[in-house]
Amino acid sequence: MNDSINIALLQILPAGSVERNMEKGVRYCKDAKARDADIALFPEMWSSGYTIPRDAKKLDAMAVPADGEFVMRFAALAKELEMAIGITFLEKSGRGPKNSICLFDRQGRLVYKYSKVHICDFGEPDDESVLCPGDDFPVATLNTAKGDVMVGSMICYDREFPESARILALRGAELLLVPNACPMEINRLSQLRGRAYEDLLAIATCNYPAPHLDCNGHSTLFDGVAYLREMPGSRDMCVLEADETEGVFLARLDIATLREYRKREAHYLHNRRPEYYGILADRQPDRAGNRRLPVC
Repeated sequence: MNDSINIALLQILPAGSVERNMEKGVRYCKDAKARDADIALFPEMWSSGYTIPRDAKKLDAMAVPADGEFVMRFAALAKELEMAIGITFLEKSGRGPKNSICLFDRQGRLVYKYSKVHICDFGEPDDESVLCPGDDFPVATLNTAKGDVMVGSMICYDREFPESARILALRGAELLLVPNACPMEINRLSQLRGRAYEDLLAIATCNYPAPHLDCNGHSTLFDGVAYLREMPGSRDMCVLEADETEGVFLARLDIATLREYRKREAHYLHNRRPEYYGILADRQPDRAGNRRLPVC
């Protein structure tokens, strides 16, 4: 495998409809390929621009199926461009709408579909409580022109639960592709840095730019390598942090260095004590003493 993988973070503003978002997304993927990207990643729920209607009929009308025209256009484009694409969408499903990403490889084959597990249910009128959560954290091999890499995804709020990244790490992920739609300030950026540090993972996050509602850009790549033998002390794992503007931000991941580092630091797995972690799998009562049920 070559030393590096180029990841294009498509920090772009939605165009106002599913059809126009598809057209704009295609244009920006072509731009990413022209800049030698191996993977292009969209911000969260690109099909709708992270719009979640509260009316059930409007919500259903805006949702798109995973095998429908919108998603399949990017499967075909991945093959056409010979570039992996992580396309995000408000998914129409039998259980109810989901917040999902499909990752297609450079042959246009589906690598995985992931639906956001940790739904934003804050008791607020504009949260994600009308959506259904996912129920797994898949990890799969992505074939790129530079070689294979083990990939998985979190989506936005998943970042705030360390269990998300840890499960993906235990399943062998080397790179996490993270669509996002929220203000990326020091604390959320620190969460990503922490997940990369503690799980020896590279984490690429793509956010919407300003002035999209409640978003501010600052898409990032943390490469997960905290120490180098030839460097005293620790190093900054932030390979790239975008500004607030719209555009394609290309981040270079040195996968060879990450793999050598993971081998050297593998004791973090050996030193785990899962026999003491049982409480992590217990569903805790809410503040009123009632046990919360899954959304769907």
